[in-house]
Amino acid sequence: MTWLVPLPVIMPLLGAALTLLIRRRPNLQRTVSVLVLSATLGVAVALLALTAGGDPLVVTVGGWPAPLGIVLVADRLAALMLVVSAAVTLCVLVYSIGQGLADGDGSTPVAVYHPAYLILTAGVTNAFLAGDLFNLYVGFEILLAASYVLITIGATKSRIRDGTTYVVVSLLSSLIFLTAIGLIYAATGTLNLAQLAGRLDALPDSLQLGLQSMLLLAFGIKAAVFPLSAWLPDSYPTAIAPVTAVFAGLLTKVGVYAIIRTQTLLFPDGPAADIVLVAALLTMTVGILGAVAQSDIKRLLSFTLVSHIGYMLFGIGLASSAGLSGAIFYVVHHIIIQTTLFLAAGLIERRGGTTTLDRLGGLARLAPVLGVLFFLPALNLAGIPPFSGFLGKLGLLQAGVADGGALAWLLVAGSVVTSLLTLYAIGRVWNLAFWSSPRAGTSARTAARGRVLPRLMVGSTLALVLLGTGLTVVAGPLFDVTTRAATELLDREPYVRAVFAEESP
Repeated sequence: MTWLVPLPVIMPLLGAALTLLIRRRPNLQRTVSVLVLSATLGVAVALLALTAGGDPLVVTVGGWPAPLGIVLVADRLAALMLVVSAAVTLCVLVYSIGQGLADGDGSTPVAVYHPAYLILTAGVTNAFLAGDLFNLYVGFEILLAASYVLITIGATKSRIRDGTTYVVVSLLSSLIFLTAIGLIYAATGTLNLAQLAGRLDALPDSLQLGLQSMLLLAFGIKAAVFPLSAWLPDSYPTAIAPVTAVFAGLLTKVGVYAIIRTQTLLFPDGPAADIVLVAALLTMTVGILGAVAQSDIKRLLSFTLVSHIGYMLFGIGLASSAGLSGAIFYVVHHIIIQTTLFLAAGLIERRGGTTTLDRLGGLARLAPVLGVLFFLPALNLAGIPPFSGFLGKLGLLQAGVADGGALAWLLVAGSVVTSLLTLYAIGRVWNLAFWSSPRAGTSARTAARGRVLPRLMVGSTLALVLLGTGLTVVAGPLFDVTTRAATELLDREPYVRAVFAEESP
């Protein structure tokens, strides 16, 4: 069944080409996009089931054996990320279709949007399946090229300005990553991840630290790790709601995924573990303090996005099975919840005419369904029991306590404080935008925007709310999957053996 492995990359690329060819037939374009992403989700689920036994599926593109050719590898972690990303991108696509139909496609030009969106999806899936550093770089460049188009759709002055910041920062990250790739190839003679797992161990510690630091710097920018995160709150909120949602929920996690993959496979005993833990603590605290200070919902959510990247780095830095399992679980949780909250913010803006807190009020009475769509994922993000946010944080806290180191205990304390401040920030949004009485002029604005929200936008947001809430129900099996994935990551042998299986005697 290895023929399934490249399909999550091939299908969106073919779909992008087809939607570009039929750009003058928007209804057909929408149908093709939905069918392609639905098929991608189906293939991702099949890959997750096929990797449940612990054996990665490997494809050597063009028949060139590893390490000469391009290798695509679907192990348990990659398959899990494919499932979550496919589900999220499908829901966001349906949301954007609903927005386009309601607005007459004025703010989301279909001829540009659908091909770029499918190319973005192909870049994400290629990054998850990449078996060598250069193909990982190609995956990043594919998704970034598409994101440059998506973030500036509408061509308003603010979108062009903030999109320019995003482009410059992304190009800087790519340059650092490409430089690291060149240095790694010069030092080892290969870029294949499985082969690098053996060759990097033979390098001097100082050289390993330098190479590891460059990769962490490149991926840290992409993942919005402090102090490399200042660009995100200024870039994401100005884009249209679906674009902001998929960027916030998914793109930063591709950077986190790259950190997990390289840290465990290439530098399992690397000397930068303490650097990762310090970065995790700073990302948590600085991000959530920025969120508390915001008066706009989308900027507030952007800062919480930065803050909660720190939880994932916490688990990665512990470098234990429990820590990695907690980090992977939290990545899955956060992709879904953060995307849901940004979609809900788009509905708030549509219903209230703004996302500025001091210009909103009374939405719980005016739009009770919208209140539910925001309230449930907000509680989940804050880590209120029994939601998955609480379970993921609990797993990370237990891993930190089990580690017992000074930095681990400091991060345990920082995680608790960050969670409480997240609850405060989210509670403030609920109180001002939903619970308080409408301010002067609010009723007129909401009436002018229309009392009925588009069904496709509400339905797709509701689907993600149910998916995020459902993580609580399947938390046990999901933790079992993430624990097995973490064990495989730390072992490394199954991955290396699968890649070079064709060369075995």
